[in-house]
Amino acid sequence: MSTSVGLPTRHALGLAVIDTNLKRVAFSVLAVLIVIFPFVGSPFLIDLVNQVLLASIAAIALMLLTGFAGQISLGHAGFLATGAFTVGILANEFGSTFWVTLPIAALAGATLGLIFGLPSLRLRSLYLGISTLGLHFVVIYIGNEYQARRGLNTGLAVDPPSIGGLVLTGGRTWYVVFMFATIATVLFSLNLLRTRTGRAWKAVKDREVVAEALGINVVHAKLSAFIVSSIITTLAGALFAYFRNFVSIDAFDLYLGIQYVAMVIIGGMGSILGAILGAAFVVLFPYAIEFGANFLPTRFASQIFALNYSAFGLVMMLFLLFEPQGLVGIWRRVQNYFRLWPFKRLPRGRL
Repeated sequence: MSTSVGLPTRHALGLAVIDTNLKRVAFSVLAVLIVIFPFVGSPFLIDLVNQVLLASIAAIALMLLTGFAGQISLGHAGFLATGAFTVGILANEFGSTFWVTLPIAALAGATLGLIFGLPSLRLRSLYLGISTLGLHFVVIYIGNEYQARRGLNTGLAVDPPSIGGLVLTGGRTWYVVFMFATIATVLFSLNLLRTRTGRAWKAVKDREVVAEALGINVVHAKLSAFIVSSIITTLAGALFAYFRNFVSIDAFDLYLGIQYVAMVIIGGMGSILGAILGAAFVVLFPYAIEFGANFLPTRFASQIFALNYSAFGLVMMLFLLFEPQGLVGIWRRVQNYFRLWPFKRLPRGRL
């Protein structure tokens, strides 16, 4: 059982995802909203939610690698491009189906994860981030060369996939696919973090030398983190290709990789919920800026592109300075306030 303020009193409750009555009610309400949303939401809102769900999958992958395993990666856009171009090439060159392209995209991601995870055995911190950044430029170069040699300067068209005779097209259909994929990714990640592998990642992140002294295979932990993260990311890239029915190397620029780093920072490091909140914030932020620009004078509204970039950078700096725990830190404080209410935290130094 748990205490009256919702704090766990047994180890099993501490591991439970839904461990309080409040969470059970919130989960039930969320489940109802998920079911009814595609029937009441406009096509524009459904498209926004689809973008958030797809970004959440890739953000969770980066959170596993950086937020839990402590391995910095700046080449996330390269993994997304790998998955998308794997689908585009296989579908156009060989006519491969949905059930063939996804496993091959995952295999390509595992291979790249292993290759670009090897520098983590010798490099750390910023040096590791720079080495992973090389992945981005390698993939961009290969993608550009393929498009140029095939005469596909604008990109590759991808036909909608079909599952059991059902063609996946339209926002509502993709909403179901992305929701299922996001829930599966969350459950897989939460359970993986409770296994021996997940606990090894956390130990390596906290103190690599101590983890090795405790008998943890640091090499296996680092490489497995890169492989798992890259597999999830390339699958997200594959879904992106099918969702947009088009793949272009221009869609995977360096700014996209920075956006995913921002998702884990703004959302809150070391939290699956933080990855989802960060993905929602970063995806919806440009739309909020555009909406706000409607109330600005015309001379400022015409500079919306530059305003997006500057506002995005400002928000990142503000989070780093004043809210290092990200959005999930704010959410936890709100939760603790209601758990402890009506009791208030005493000032420091007073009993």
